[in-house]
Amino acid sequence: MANVVLEFKVSAGDSEPQSRPVLILGQQNHLQDVCWSQIKGKLQPAVSKETWKAALGALNPNPTDSCPLYLNQAVVAALPSRVSRHNSPASAHFLFRLIRSCLPGGNNRCIVVVCERSDVFASACAIARAFPLFTRRSAASRRTEKKHVTVEFVVVDGSPLEDAEMGCLSNAADGVRLAARIVDTPCNEMNTDHFLDEIKAVGSDLGITPVIIRGEELKQRGFGGIYGVGKAAEHPPALAVLSHTPDGATQNIAWVGKGIVYDTGGLSIKGKTTMPGMKRDCGGAAAILGAFKATIKQVRQQPGGKSEFGGCFFQDRENAQSSCAGLFIGSHLGFDWPGVWVHVDIASPVHAGERATGFGVALLMALFGQASDDSMLNQVSPLGAPSNKSEGQMERDCKRRRLV
Repeated sequence: MANVVLEFKVSAGDSEPQSRPVLILGQQNHLQDVCWSQIKGKLQPAVSKETWKAALGALNPNPTDSCPLYLNQAVVAALPSRVSRHNSPASAHFLFRLIRSCLPGGNNRCIVVVCERSDVFASACAIARAFPLFTRRSAASRRTEKKHVTVEFVVVDGSPLEDAEMGCLSNAADGVRLAARIVDTPCNEMNTDHFLDEIKAVGSDLGITPVIIRGEELKQRGFGGIYGVGKAAEHPPALAVLSHTPDGATQNIAWVGKGIVYDTGGLSIKGKTTMPGMKRDCGGAAAILGAFKATIKQVRQQPGGKSEFGGCFFQDRENAQSSCAGLFIGSHLGFDWPGVWVHVDIASPVHAGERATGFGVALLMALFGQASDDSMLNQVSPLGAPSNKSEGQMERDCKRRRLV
């Protein structure tokens, strides 16, 4: 999966399954609503309309199901239609699993997702998660040829997606894969020096020079916590800041991510059952970096975007319970500070099993989607839907407290 180039296109084009294997997936009722003319170009002549209809009739998702349409080169798969408190309407977890298990092999493949417009963003991020960038398999390291996966969305409840919206999905997917790669990489290859290289690479891509405070300068400038905990490390801790400051900005947004490259536990050293996997404690900073890169790329493509974004990343060996961290943040901001802040503990969702998820990138892009003029981000933002509530009611409703 590490050598896969992921492309999101309004139309993936027509091609028979023998030359470009295809996976078509969606909820069963959505698949049945698709016109044959919308997908026949990716199936004919190997798959007829009758075969397509018969395959849809054979699907019995519980919670998912799949059916081969032509050998192992064309597959249709059904997502669950029922939603519980553990699953979203987009069924992102099941989408990820179906792609991993049902996508045909080959160097040039196609995924067609049939869904409602409101599920497009979550589905794109789930697809990105299915193609991790990190690997140390010997066969993969010897393989130089890139594999291409083209993703197309068929929207069942509105007009087709536009190029600008596909650009947003592409940027989000790149951010998810970047965050996951950083979390997956072991600390001998992703220590604080390497993490700073990743930050510098993102800054170079965006034309931003990061501000880096490191070593004794941390102590001199008052960052005693980071300095004190990490000063004995072979690779000293650092505080790095990336800032996007457009002319005419009307608000400031700051994202801060903790990037512990390996959490040994420090004074309360972790045992043999909890020590493994602690490389994942850099997930907060990885998510901020991936989201910052994706968001700034997307904001710069819009005519508006009057918001300053700042990404702050620090790496050390410190750890605390999420409630303590929230109290720590609140006390340093000042309990009478009039602004709005949110603390999110993403230590668990940054990984599923042994692989990173890239969690946090989509969350940040959605939460702060109203800071841009991007239609896709505005739609997925929890504040994007119009409301009939008065301003006073909105202030009292903590679930809809405005972040931007």
